[in-house]
Amino acid sequence: MKIVAINGSPRQGGNTEILLNHMLEPLKEAGWETELIQVGGKNIRGCMACTKCRETKDNECIIKNDIFNGVMKELLEADAIVIGTPTYFTDVSAELKALIDRAGYVAIANDRAFKGKIGAAVVAVRRGGAVHAYDSINHLFLMSQMIVPGSTYWNFGVGREKGEVAGDAEGLVNMNNLGKTIAWLGKAIKPHLDEFPTI
Repeated sequence: MKIVAINGSPRQGGNTEILLNHMLEPLKEAGWETELIQVGGKNIRGCMACTKCRETKDNECIIKNDIFNGVMKELLEADAIVIGTPTYFTDVSAELKALIDRAGYVAIANDRAFKGKIGAAVVAVRRGGAVHAYDSINHLFLMSQMIVPGSTYWNFGVGREKGEVAGDAEGLVNMNNLGKTIAWLGKAIKPHLDEFPTI
């Protein structure tokens, strides 16, 4: 099985990436194919609301001059998607918001292409606003007929300076548990995906 983790932070090697890598470790141990994709700081524009994806139905966005279609291809191939973000004014990063809007629309336009996949949010936060950012990501999953697993707490780690989240023991334990939960859930649902309810 395959999991794709999206890093919405422009700070490579920062707190969001540390949390995502901790979450991925149990999945690697369980034999999953894992991929971490950098979206923060990359060239990705917002949705134009042109609705062309509803016409073309090719699992792509009509905008071809940024990273979106390559990332979307990876998301479609994944059994589980984990989206990570830093907390910017109680919400996700701008690049991540662009990905969420476009991926959600393209997936819905293509017979709800994310249905039955596992989806989880991961948030790095300095002090406050993490739950709102967490909700923003989960809204994509919940309206896309995805399965959202729980963990030991909300999936966030506390730290401001680069690497500081590595000192948040509770946050790292939560990431480890989240990875184990995703591995268990994937194994449980894989044989039954052909029974997944459709519209």
